Amino acid sequence: MSSRIDWKEVHSKFPVNRECIWLNNSGTTPASDYVLEAVASYMEEYSRKSVLTEQISIGKTKESICRILSELFKCRPEDIALIHNTSEGLNLVSLGMDLHSGDEILLLENEYPSNVYPWEHWQDKGVSLSFLPMSLSQEEFYENAKGKISGRTRVISVSAVHWCTGMPLPVRELAELCRERGIFLVVDAAQGAGHVSLDIGWGIDFMAFSAWKWLLGPVGMGILIVPREKLSSLKPVFKGTESVINDKEYLPYKRELKPNAGRYMYSTGSYLDWVYFDASLKFLSSLGFDTVKERIYELAEYLSNRLREVGFKVLSDSFDERRTGIVVASREEVDSRRLVKELLDRNIVVKERLGRIRFSPHIYNSFEQLDRTAEEIKSLIA
Repeated sequence: MSSRIDWKEVHSKFPVNRECIWLNNSGTTPASDYVLEAVASYMEEYSRKSVLTEQISIGKTKESICRILSELFKCRPEDIALIHNTSEGLNLVSLGMDLHSGDEILLLENEYPSNVYPWEHWQDKGVSLSFLPMSLSQEEFYENAKGKISGRTRVISVSAVHWCTGMPLPVRELAELCRERGIFLVVDAAQGAGHVSLDIGWGIDFMAFSAWKWLLGPVGMGILIVPREKLSSLKPVFKGTESVINDKEYLPYKRELKPNAGRYMYSTGSYLDWVYFDASLKFLSSLGFDTVKERIYELAEYLSNRLREVGFKVLSDSFDERRTGIVVASREEVDSRRLVKELLDRNIVVKERLGRIRFSPHIYNSFEQLDRTAEEIKSLIA
């Protein structure tokens, strides 16, 4: 199916390709021409009509975002709250939980801070934080997690994909395990959304992620998913104008919260970000999210082969069958941090993580760019 798309056309729609080779899509992603056109159109009309814009209706934009995401993650549109980032979502989850002294929360070793810091406040209340040892095998990770669970474990909060290694975690298997043990499963999907398959129906209790990675959204926008049946397990810690029913009727004041995740959108959202994100989601949806994932994997596999040719060890060779778009590689005698800087000097953007180099191509990258990256590396380490 990937071969039916004109990828050269996709490549041409991202101005970043005229400036550099951007292989840090698991960090942030650049805007496409589709986004530039949508945002410019919205701002032009907003300059004339302010919030009375009609060509791009904010209400319909929100509905469009929630509809597309609900189809992607197999949840209801009303289970989705548009927030600002992963940290905000995970704080809303953590602060809203009812835990007690002696309970335990399991987190991921070498996890990104957004899925550690929101849980630390529980330590002051007698709740312990423990870490699941990372592995380069999903099966081994699952067995380690299974062995780490105790009768005190109430919450497991992990990323869908490890940000340093690129390994997809066995989220579906963890969800089944947590359901059997009566444990809440919280998923930080920042590195997973749009990159690997995620289904709320597996038994994921709460999920949060940023928009600006694999879904090509704007920096400063995030998503929180709270299925309707989980609302009673999460006490809202903020209440604002838009948290309540009939929120457009300001007086008299309301006590009743919205009966869905909308209660977590407690005040005015960033409308411009919504327009940006909607344009990106519509673009990805028009290609097909499965097609997008296949293209990402195709590029990652091609780059992995090129890196092996220049003597690099590719970390994903140790993974199980699950595929990843994050290529993490290293070579024993090569200083990864220095090489990353030297590549940046040549307008190739990658990152160093735990002593290795992390590459993360997206659909707008080309095989020619990956060839050039490999050749530049070859010349730099010669």
